[in-house]
Amino acid sequence: MINTKPLNAMRFRSKIIMTAAFSVLFAAVAGNFFKISVLDNKKYQNMANDQHFGSVSISAHRGSIYDSKGVALAKSATVYKIFIDPQSFKEDLDRLEKLINKRKVDVASGTYTPVLDENGNDKNKLPESIDAFKEEAVDLLSQKLGISKEKVLDAIAQDSRYIVLQEQVEKPVADEIDDFFNEWGFVSVRNEEDTKRYYPQKDLAASVIGFTNGNISYGVESSYNKYLSGVDGRTISAVDSNGNALPYRYSKTFEAKDGDDVYLTIDREIQYILEKNLKKMVDDHSVKNRSCAILMNPKTGAIYGMATYPSFDLNDPFTVSDQSIYDKIFAEKNIVEPTKKDFDDYYTEARERMWKNKCITETYEPGSVYKIITSSAAIEENVIDIENDTFYCEGFKKIEGHKANIDCWKLAPGHGVQKFQEALTNSCNPAFMDIGMKLGKEKFCYYFDAFGFREPTGIDLPVEVKGNNKKLDEMELVDLAVSSFGQCETITPIEMITACCASINGGYLLKPYVVDKVVDSDGNIVLKNERTVRRQVISEDTSAKMRNALYNVVVGNGAGNVNIKGFAIGGKSGTSQRLSETSRYEEIKEQEDAAIQEYGASYVCFTPADDPELILFVLADMPDKEGDLYYGSKCAVPTAREILTEVLPYLGKSPEYNEQELKNLDVKVPLLKGASIDDAVKTLDGMGVKYEKIGNGIEVVDQSPMTGKSIAKDGCVYLYTEKVDPSDTMVMVPYLYGCSPSVANQIINDSGLNYTTKGASIDRDGATVNSQSITEGTLVPRGTTIELEFMVNEISD
Repeated sequence: MINTKPLNAMRFRSKIIMTAAFSVLFAAVAGNFFKISVLDNKKYQNMANDQHFGSVSISAHRGSIYDSKGVALAKSATVYKIFIDPQSFKEDLDRLEKLINKRKVDVASGTYTPVLDENGNDKNKLPESIDAFKEEAVDLLSQKLGISKEKVLDAIAQDSRYIVLQEQVEKPVADEIDDFFNEWGFVSVRNEEDTKRYYPQKDLAASVIGFTNGNISYGVESSYNKYLSGVDGRTISAVDSNGNALPYRYSKTFEAKDGDDVYLTIDREIQYILEKNLKKMVDDHSVKNRSCAILMNPKTGAIYGMATYPSFDLNDPFTVSDQSIYDKIFAEKNIVEPTKKDFDDYYTEARERMWKNKCITETYEPGSVYKIITSSAAIEENVIDIENDTFYCEGFKKIEGHKANIDCWKLAPGHGVQKFQEALTNSCNPAFMDIGMKLGKEKFCYYFDAFGFREPTGIDLPVEVKGNNKKLDEMELVDLAVSSFGQCETITPIEMITACCASINGGYLLKPYVVDKVVDSDGNIVLKNERTVRRQVISEDTSAKMRNALYNVVVGNGAGNVNIKGFAIGGKSGTSQRLSETSRYEEIKEQEDAAIQEYGASYVCFTPADDPELILFVLADMPDKEGDLYYGSKCAVPTAREILTEVLPYLGKSPEYNEQELKNLDVKVPLLKGASIDDAVKTLDGMGVKYEKIGNGIEVVDQSPMTGKSIAKDGCVYLYTEKVDPSDTMVMVPYLYGCSPSVANQIINDSGLNYTTKGASIDRDGATVNSQSITEGTLVPRGTTIELEFMVNEISD
C-alpha cells in the first residue's frame, strides 16, 4: 500500500501558500483601488477631465483708468476673436455641397421652381459650386481679417476643433463675417468677445499711465495690474474617447470677471498745462535730454500732474516720433551723420528711452536747488546762526587737499560778505561750502539719507531708481564742498521734490502717489491711498524758517524766481553741470571747459509761502548753452511761472494782494457799450481809469478794450459815441524789448495802446521788457492790451 500522507501534506502546504499569495495580491489590489478611488480621487478625476475636456480662455475686460475728475485716460473696448472649427467646417462644406448637387439635378430635371424677390432674384440661390464658395470664403476671411489666404487654408485643413484666425477684430468686421456664413447655415466660423485697450487722451500723461501690450506693461498699467486685469473666463468643451474635440456648440462658458477701475490723483487739465509748457520750454531752449515737471500737494504727497516731454502716443507706443530721442543717442555714440542702419540699430534703445518716466527713472545733479536741503540740515543741527553768521565770497573757494579752486557762479569779486538769507538768495556756492563744512561729513551724509536720496520714494509706479552720493567712508572734503551746493550727488526729480516737501511741510518725508483709489464694478472702494509719513526729518520750527527763507529768496530776487501778483511764493532755482551724463567726466571736471559741458536747469517753488498747498518742480535737462539761457532762472523759472499762472485760477485759488501789488494792480474794463456817455464817464472816474471820447454822440456804441479785458491802472479806455470805419481805429504795435517800465509806459500811451505786466516787479531796479505778447508792427484796434514780461537782466543761478 502506498503511503499518501506525505503527498497530502504537500498538497495542503501548496494550498496554504497559494491562498496566502492570493490574499496578499487581493489586499494589494484592494488597497490600490481604495487609494485611487478615495485617497487620490481628485487627482485622477482631474486627469480624467483633462482627457474628456478642453478649455479656451476668455479675456476679462480690463478696468479703466480715470483722472481725478473721472475723465477716461484708458479704456477697454469690446472687440472679437474670430475662430474656426475645422472639422465642423468640413461637415458644413459637405452639407452645402449636397444642396448644390441636388439643386443642379432639380434644375436639370425641371423640378426646381425658384422663389423670386421683388427684384426678380432667386431668394434661395446657392453658390455655383463648392469650390467657388470655398474660394469666396477664403478671400473674405483673408481680406477682412488682414491675414494671408495660406493661413486660412492651413486652418481649414487642421484636424482640430478650434483655431483662432484673428484677434482684436472690430464689431463691423465680425458682423460682416457672421452674416456671410450664417446665410449658408455654417456653424463652424464664429466669434468670441474680447477686449482691446485704447487711450482716449493719446499722449497725455503717457509715462504715468503706461500701456499694456502682450507681456509688456509700463506705468499704472503695470503697478496696478492685479486690480485692472480682472479674472479671465473659460470655455470648457467636451472631447470624445479618442481625444477629439466635440463640436464647439457642446461647451460650457464661465464668464470672465472684469477688472477694477483706477482713479488717479492727476487732473487732466493740470497735466495738459504742464505738458504744454514743457513743450514750449523744450522748443525755445532746444533741450537735448528731455524735460519733466511735477506738481503735488506737499501736505499729502498726492501728485496732481507728472509730465515728461517729449512724450509718446499710447495708442501707438512702438513709434519713436521725436527726433531728439535719436539725436541724444547719436551724440553719445559720436555718430555725426546717422544712416538708416543707425536708426534701425538704435531703434530699441530709443523706444525704451521714450517710454521712461523721467521723473522717477533718471537721475541728475540737482545743483543749487539742493541748497534747500543743506540749509535745512544746518539749521536743524544749529551749526549756523541764520540771523548773525556771515559768509564771505570772493568768487571762488580753495578746499584743503584739492589742487584747483572751486568757483562761485558769480566769479570774482564774488558776493562779498553775506548773512545766511543773502547767501541763499544769491545762491552763493562758497557760502554753502562753508555751511557744508560746518555741518561736517557725518551729519551731511546723515541728512542725505534722512531726506531719502539714497532710497526710492516708494511712489506707486514701476521701475523707480534711487539717488547716490559718496558714502561717509568715501567722502573727502572736496566731495563735501561740492555736495553742499548740489554738484556731486545724483538724484531723481521725484526724490528732489519729495525732500523739498519735507523742508516746508513741517519736516515730514512723505510717500508720493499717483493713484487715489481703486473701485470695483459694484462701486465699492477696494483700495484708497492716503497720506503716508515715512519719517520726520526736521522739526516744525526748522521747516517754518525754511519756508520764510525761501519766500524771501523770491522777494529778494524777483528776476530769477516766479512772481505772480497776489500770491506769496517761495522758491529756489538750480543750474548744475551734468557730469554724470558724459563719458568725458574727468576731462570736463579738470578743464572746466564750457564747450564740452552740459547743464541741468531746474526750479522748485511752492505757494502759499506760509502754509504750502502746492509745490512745483521743473527740469530742463541739457538746454542750449547759447548766452546764459541755460541757467535755471532763465530756462526753468519762466516755465514754472506760466504753469502756476494757469493752474492757480483753475484750482480756484484767489489772489491776496499786498500793499505794493494793490498800488500797481491791473483793472478789468467794465461793460460800457450801450450806456450813456455820462454814465460811462462816471463809472471810469470812480475806478480812477483814464478815458478818451471819440465822436459827438450821447451813447457809447463801442469801446476798446472790450469788456473783461485787463489794463494797467494808468491805462486808457476809448469810448466811441459814433460808428467809425474799423480801419480808422487801427494802430501799430511798437517794439518794446529792452525798455524800462517808464519808457515802455510812455511808448504804449503814445501809441494809443494798453498793457499789463508779468515777471519781475516793475519797481525792481534794472527791470526791462523781455517779451511782448503781440509782435511789433502788427496792426491792432486802438486800446488793445499788450502783455509785457519784465526781467532783470542779470545772471542768477
